[in-house]
Order: sequence, then C-alpha cells, then structure tokens
Amino acid sequence: MGVFFWVVAIALAILILIFFGHLYLGGNFRRQGAYRLVGLPSSAPHFLATVASMSDSLMTEGAIARFWSDIDRIQTARLQLISQAQELIQFETFMMTPGERSAKFATLLKQKAAEGVTVQVLADSYGAHSLPATYWRQLQNAGVEVRFFNPFSKRAPLDFLRRNHRKLLVVDQQIAMVGGAGIADCWDGKDQYAGETPWYDFEVELRGKVVGLLTGFFWQHWLSEGGTVDLQNHLPERAHRSESVPVLITPGEDPSMGDSPIRSLLHLCIASAQQRLWIASPYLLPDKATCQMLTDAHEHGVDVRILTMGPKSDKPYVCYVSRERYGLLLQQGIKVHEYQPSMMHAKIILIDDRWVSFGSANLDPRSFFHNDELNICTSAPALVQDVHEFFQQGFGESCLIQPDHWQKRPLKQKLMGRLGNLFYWQL
Repeated sequence: MGVFFWVVAIALAILILIFFGHLYLGGNFRRQGAYRLVGLPSSAPHFLATVASMSDSLMTEGAIARFWSDIDRIQTARLQLISQAQELIQFETFMMTPGERSAKFATLLKQKAAEGVTVQVLADSYGAHSLPATYWRQLQNAGVEVRFFNPFSKRAPLDFLRRNHRKLLVVDQQIAMVGGAGIADCWDGKDQYAGETPWYDFEVELRGKVVGLLTGFFWQHWLSEGGTVDLQNHLPERAHRSESVPVLITPGEDPSMGDSPIRSLLHLCIASAQQRLWIASPYLLPDKATCQMLTDAHEHGVDVRILTMGPKSDKPYVCYVSRERYGLLLQQGIKVHEYQPSMMHAKIILIDDRWVSFGSANLDPRSFFHNDELNICTSAPALVQDVHEFFQQGFGESCLIQPDHWQKRPLKQKLMGRLGNLFYWQL
C-alpha cells in the first residue's frame, strides 16, 4: 500500500475520533436519569401557569383566528397577509428552496418594500443554502432586509449544528402565522418522495397580545445576526381582541441536554393527559424517558396515538431510525400510524378535549437539544375541534403499525435503522 493510502486512512481516523470525541464530551452517551411527573391534570386551573414555570415559557393571551391544513391555502394565505401589510413584515423560516413558491414570495416582498413597508427576512443559513446568491441580492437591492441564522464559522465550526427551525410570519405586529411549511415546492408534492400529493401540514393564524411577544422573539434572532431594531416601534398591546383565550409561548431557544424547554413542554403535556393524547410528529425519535412517560399514560387508560411519516418521507434514513425505535412503543400497546399519501410534516399535540400544542418542534433529539423552536399552547375550543378533525383525517389515511409486521420489516431497513441509531442524539 502506498503512502497516499495511509495518509488518507490516518486523516479519516482522526476525523472519526474528533467526531466521536465531540459527541462524548457533549454528553451524548450519558445515561438519562429517571424521573416522574404526576399531579397535573389538563383540567387543573393552574395547568398553564405550571407548564409555563417548568418549561421557560411565557403566558399571554390571544385569538386563534384561522386554521389551515391545505398546503395551497397555507401558501396563498401567507401571500395575502403579506400583501395587506402597511408598516412591517417579519418572516423567519428554516427551509427555502428554488422554485415557484420562493419566486412568488420574492416578487411580493420586493413589491411591498417598494411601497415603503419594512420587510425583514431571517432564513436559516443551512435550510436556505440551495437558493443562489442572486436571489438574495435581488431582494436586498429592492430594499428587503435579509439576515441568515447561524452561518458557518471557522472559529466555531461545531456551533453550526444549532439551527433555527421556526416558521413565523408577523405582519404589522397585529397578525401572526405559525406552522410547519417552508417556502419550497416540495410541500406541494413536487419532489421525489410525495408522488405529486401535497404534504400533510398545517398553519394557524393568531391575533391579540401574543403577536406582540412573537414580534419580540423574532427581533431577538434578528439582533443576534447583526440586524437593527428600533424598540420605539414595538407595540405589544396593539391588537387586543375581546375573544382572547389563554396562550403559552415556548421559544425553545439554544437548548441543551440539561435545559430543554421543548422537552419539558412535551413531557408536561404527556403527564397532564387524562383521556386522550394524540401526537403528530414526522421525525419520531423518542428517547427512553419519553417512551416511559407515554407508556405510563397508556397504562392509566389514556388513548395514546401517534401520527408520523410513512414510506413517502423526505428523510428515509431518519424514517429507518424511527422505525427501529418503534419497539419501545409497540410492545406497550401504543398505536403508531404511518401516513401513506405523502409526507406527513405536522407537529401537533392534542391533550384531552382541552389543550393543543402546535408549532415547529418534533419529537426528536434535534428539536429537544439542538434547534431553536417555537411552540404555542392554547385551549381555544375552535382550534381543539380543528385539530381533532386534522388527526381523524390523518389516521384515516394512515397504516396502523402492527408489532408482527414491524418485526418482519426488510433487513435493509433494520440495518440502516441500527446504524443510524448510533448517531441518534444528532438526528
């Protein structure tokens, strides 16, 4: 063997040691401590206050104006809301890709900037990397302010693992839209996975005091990436509405293994369920502690069901790892439904007939420990009903995984799942 071979082999071995050394030093192989959460029924008058105090969340109020579960209507509603802006447009997202959706989005933003509206776009530097530099230059030349979240730095390369997974649109500090869809044609089914069928996702429109807080959360990220904020223009009390309901905002910013607001929120939701706990999460990678909490809820008579992605997945390797971990749930009788028509991308939790938690967070380590996320929890009756119907439709178009069928999945899936499971804490 030549010298070149040994140089490459040694370099590769060093890279592998550095990678696993980072995982080790970061605590990715630590044993999880066992704990229990009891005594918080969803009907308790102090439910929201308790969840807020234990998940670093903020309590406020607001009105849930509309709920969409059709991708074309979601994207159309975004454009309509932007077109109505008079003063300020704030938009942050994870995924933006070249195509019709991003082109229409850019055209409208440039138009609003020409009208004198302040337009601020914060895109994740990784999730939007496929858009060419010319796309962003055209926006900036038209007067649109553009920032990128956490670009790669040679001075801190491992920091690049932190991503901004939020999807938030705020217009004039009066109306906000929160959901899961990015500015990408794949949500319309125009990809190699969905088979021309739109992805299954959602969006919620909010008004009231909650919008003022969401404006502030956007500006926190905006400042971190070098933007300018004039706080004299912040009007948090601007959009009061008489039909407001309690709202909890969980930002999940810069989490760690020891301090994860999103994980705390999810565990509190599980612990509070008395009759029903329905969870939608495409990237279903529960840790042992979460599986145990789901098992405890099921053993106490709670109807625990999970809606997740099926064979038409945008990340097949994650799907294999997810299926590898089904055993912890299936052996306890928990129902796992894989959505069949296309990619299931929604992240929602329905607790009894009382509470809904929705936003950008998945039931996976990345949302728990790496990403900046944004979840909203509320008891709005109309939203509870809309989400109930969303789940019913999703379950109706899914395959209920049977333990014996899961055991007989193809050998390739098992091997890929077990291999990917070695990197579980980074997925």
